[in-house]
Amino acid sequence: MHPPSTHPADGTTKRTTRYMAKPDFYETLGVSRSADEKELKSAFRKLAMKYHPDRNPGDAEAERKFKEIGEAYEFLKDPQKRAAYDRFGHAAFEQGGGGGPGGMGGGMGGFSDIFEDIFGEMMGGGRSRRSGGRERGADLRYNMEISLEEAFSGKTAQIRVPTSITCDECSGSGARPGSKPTTCATCGGNGRVRAAQGFFSIERTCPTCHGRGQTISDPCPKCAGQGRVVEERSLSVNIPAGIEDGTRIRLAGEGEAGLRGGPSGDLYIFLSVKPHAFFQREGADLFCTVPISMTTAALGGKFEISTMDGTKSRVTVPEGTQQGREMRLRGKGMPLLRSSQFGDLYVRIAIETPQNLTKRQRELLTEFQALSSNENNPESSGFFSRMKGFFDTLTD
Repeated sequence: MHPPSTHPADGTTKRTTRYMAKPDFYETLGVSRSADEKELKSAFRKLAMKYHPDRNPGDAEAERKFKEIGEAYEFLKDPQKRAAYDRFGHAAFEQGGGGGPGGMGGGMGGFSDIFEDIFGEMMGGGRSRRSGGRERGADLRYNMEISLEEAFSGKTAQIRVPTSITCDECSGSGARPGSKPTTCATCGGNGRVRAAQGFFSIERTCPTCHGRGQTISDPCPKCAGQGRVVEERSLSVNIPAGIEDGTRIRLAGEGEAGLRGGPSGDLYIFLSVKPHAFFQREGADLFCTVPISMTTAALGGKFEISTMDGTKSRVTVPEGTQQGREMRLRGKGMPLLRSSQFGDLYVRIAIETPQNLTKRQRELLTEFQALSSNENNPESSGFFSRMKGFFDTLTD
């Protein structure tokens, strides 16, 4: 129900008109007048997240919308204020009306609590990550390149990583030995301070301790109060047999040391396998392209190929072998990671066309060509016959 259009003639008309011009609370939240408490809260959450100043820095229109949303929800969530608004509109909250904009102070505690519940870490939920000014160290990345042979057999690699480690002078506290950090006087050890912005109370990182909750008046001379120093460490890394290109290995707690005694980060090793001169890998299978002569392909033959396990395998080439044919050597591929099984090795045939022919060789090949029939070259003869028939049908 909208407020009545008549007003007392005592000079309050302009004030009432000003409130009449304010947006309707229900329209501001985008809900119907019959919306229940759950619908109101859901609409408020979505809009508050959308227009929050932290997500729209420097946007005056978003800040205005944010305040309107907060004001609308503040009144509609209270059953008594909502009933008054439904009956009298904004006029219900004029002077003496029971809590207009000037009367919101008493309810701001609850309103701030709602925002803390909604925005969590963005408005103070990060407190759970702080522990006496300690902060977790950063994760580190190390790129390692290995050969295909090393990926086949596995290895233990020694790597040197420049990183931050806990200062042994102050044991990570950041304070000179014999002293200790003190609770920040600005935030009382909370790491965050509240600042009033219009109708709302916003939490921000404490400018004195920068969110740590503690200050150090007498810092450690070795680490300058950081609780950690930079050193190069040597680590042993186990590379299992069968590991694939792009695999990531995580070494927990081997990253940077935490600030002022905080937990260390992790070290992530990203593995890449160097291209091999002869083998290409697809999962656990290996592929090797082997060139053979035209006569071996036509007459058949045998050859030996070295495999990744250091042995040699004999490959038989059948008569009439065509370009691209694959012969499979079972169990001669890569080992499956953390398994006793192995992939296969596929030998791809590449037929080499003779070059730099002598006069006699040319004569023999010419004679061979003269003696050849369609049965000797079924693929080529069949192809050209099919092509001719295809284009003949198009011209009919």
